[in-house]
Amino acid sequence: MLRFSMLLFFAVSATTISEKRQKCLEGAGHKYKPTPENYLQECTLYAKSSCCHANITEELIHSPIIKVNTTYWNRCGNISKLCESYMKKIECFYQCSPHAALWAHHQYPGAIESVPLCQHFCDDWFEACKDDLTCVNNWLTDWQIDEKGENHCKNECIPYRKMYANGTDICKRMWGHSFNVSDSTCLCLQMDEMDDKAIKIIEERFSSNSSSNSSGRSEEDHYCLQKMEKRREMKKMKEEGVETS
Repeated sequence: MLRFSMLLFFAVSATTISEKRQKCLEGAGHKYKPTPENYLQECTLYAKSSCCHANITEELIHSPIIKVNTTYWNRCGNISKLCESYMKKIECFYQCSPHAALWAHHQYPGAIESVPLCQHFCDDWFEACKDDLTCVNNWLTDWQIDEKGENHCKNECIPYRKMYANGTDICKRMWGHSFNVSDSTCLCLQMDEMDDKAIKIIEERFSSNSSSNSSGRSEEDHYCLQKMEKRREMKKMKEEGVETS
């Protein structure tokens, strides 16, 4: 599934990828193109190249988070701090990541679709939230929305572990079609500082002439892990002041 979606996504010209890298999603509150944002109070992972303005993150600095824009996060009670941290990662990616536009929805350019998340990220997310309560399966569509645009439960609140079967389920269903679960251990995002490197490797792999001849997941992972290790070594050498050719 990942290989098909990746090949479909990267079956575009290098020029198109470059153009997408220079733009942000067209959602409300997004910048036209990513720029440094020195005053982010949350989502600081994207401070060097941000698609959001600093004010977007003001609602995310308080814990527990009550509301983001018009969406209340506490309709089934306050979210636990650990679960909240994963919700923040997702919100920050959508609002602020300069990479989000690479997965802009084909019909709704202000939305994302099929962003490949690492399996371990999904599993950890589920583990963090399994004892919290929710009343909706899809946070994009399952709420009852009032005249103010605010969300309300239509069904009773139940634990996440009853709403979702596992990490795969929460990643693929909680935000509609926004995310997919990668079957690669490396060609995927985990909402941390390694995502920049992973995306560069994904682009290299699937925009190169050799990508169409790949024999499958094991080869892709091997390629990615080799590249990732090389990038780590180069970063370490740079930090230690060793010149690289």
